[in-house]
Amino acid sequence: MSKTPDYSKLEQLLNYQFRNNGLLKEALTHRSANSKNNERLEFLGDSILNFVIAANLFERYPDSAEGDLSRLRASLVNKEGLHDVSKLLKLGEYLILGSGELKSGGYRRNSILADTVEAIFGAVYLDGGFDKCRELILKLYDDLIENIPDADDLKDPKTRLQELLQSRQFSIPNYTVIEVTGQAHNQQFKVQCEIEELDLMTEGVASNRRKAEQKSAEAVISQVMAKFNKKSKK
Repeated sequence: MSKTPDYSKLEQLLNYQFRNNGLLKEALTHRSANSKNNERLEFLGDSILNFVIAANLFERYPDSAEGDLSRLRASLVNKEGLHDVSKLLKLGEYLILGSGELKSGGYRRNSILADTVEAIFGAVYLDGGFDKCRELILKLYDDLIENIPDADDLKDPKTRLQELLQSRQFSIPNYTVIEVTGQAHNQQFKVQCEIEELDLMTEGVASNRRKAEQKSAEAVISQVMAKFNKKSKK
């Protein structure tokens, strides 16, 4: 039998005390445990999180373009960022899970922990209003925001490769699926990335075409840079 969670300790970590404790309990309740669960609060918290982070980045980077701001925001509000926040709050100790999820280790599952963080944001908004929720989000995200990478470093390999080629007036690469193996539910795609003008060709293998394209692009970037550097030294 699992012990009753100490919500007062969680509230200390949040630096927020709920007036309606039922909202916090709902935020911590996974759908496997009860029909009254945190999915609606998660929906609400996700929207608030995106706005708060977007507004903060808008003020912090007044000269950044929309695309750069979008990449920066995405790097913070994704499942990895939310999971980092969940570790600060030690949320695995407080989750309310059904027996199946409990036995399978749901309290350690990144996706469940990330969704619960968003649900808590939604609960704080309903309990204390937008300003309290904004204050909480920025407090929990402070370290992530301060150490955010440059927007260019967050670009996916295909985008970086395309921009690299276009900066030297080269055509964009060609991506071709050259092999698909495995059963329908467990396929592997092999994609070829070819840059004809530079006589370069690489391959990437992944569980879907998009990921395979990204891997093949990642593999060829260093080769493109080497060719450009060689030409510039002549």
